[in-house]
Amino acid sequence: MITPKALKKGDTIGLISASGATPPENLQKAIESVEKLGFNVVVGETCRVRHGYLGGSDELRAQEINQMFSDPTIDGIFCIRGGYGATKILARLDYEMIKANSKVFVGYSDVTALHIVFNQKCEFVTYHTPMPSTEFISPKMDDYTWDYFINSVTGTDWNGYRLENPPGQPMTTLVSGTATGQLVGGNLTLVAASLGTPYEIDTKGKILFLEDIDENEQRVDRMLTQLQLAGKLDDAAGFLLGAWTNCGPVNPDHPERSLPLATIFNEILVPLNKPILMDIACGHCLPTMSLPLGKTITFTTETQTITVVE
Repeated sequence: MITPKALKKGDTIGLISASGATPPENLQKAIESVEKLGFNVVVGETCRVRHGYLGGSDELRAQEINQMFSDPTIDGIFCIRGGYGATKILARLDYEMIKANSKVFVGYSDVTALHIVFNQKCEFVTYHTPMPSTEFISPKMDDYTWDYFINSVTGTDWNGYRLENPPGQPMTTLVSGTATGQLVGGNLTLVAASLGTPYEIDTKGKILFLEDIDENEQRVDRMLTQLQLAGKLDDAAGFLLGAWTNCGPVNPDHPERSLPLATIFNEILVPLNKPILMDIACGHCLPTMSLPLGKTITFTTETQTITVVE
């Protein structure tokens, strides 16, 4: 795996939306939040236009990604937000060109679709991180989240880098053991949506990270079952489970008609007898860590430590 050249102050960031349209009232604040980190900003057209719920047409969003990677004056690419739409542009991307011009690429949620293809087709590390028009400008943004973001995009020495929860927010061991493998995954909905396509996630011998938001327990059950039937869970070496924000019961007034997430995990994941750490502070939450997708990590449930081993 290629690790893109780390960013430094004064570098130029291309700001794009590969997915949803950016609320106009958030754009300038998002630009300023990136500039305050010491970067110059080039704002893509997709951050300023709207095609229904999308940040411009599929053609425009794909064209802009291709252009940002091919432009030698752009040092890194930040997805301004998630939403929906990244899967719609996958067939329009120039993967050979992108592989030849690997750059720091960040985002999460719907951006998971792009993390998967850049990791697998272009063979470079990408970063599962908060984004400029959402977390960057949130009044709840915190030092832990900033530190993990900045360390990810500017870091040059990854060997032994620790992925640790904030103080007072412990991880939980679901299945004991130690696992080592390439870190892959992201948003469960997008991981499941990749199945049966040319962009299907490869989990063979890898550590699969999963999180989601606004999916009731029945839908989480359905998507995990889909991954199970596709062999993706059997293939994985271990699992890291992040935040499950607003993933509540189907019938909150009738809990007897729902299965708690803990039960779903115990019925689908635990029988695989692979190491599992859950309650990782990562996903649609604050504070949230940033993850180097594509890096090789090892985690040990006994000490609840996660370490980059390259």
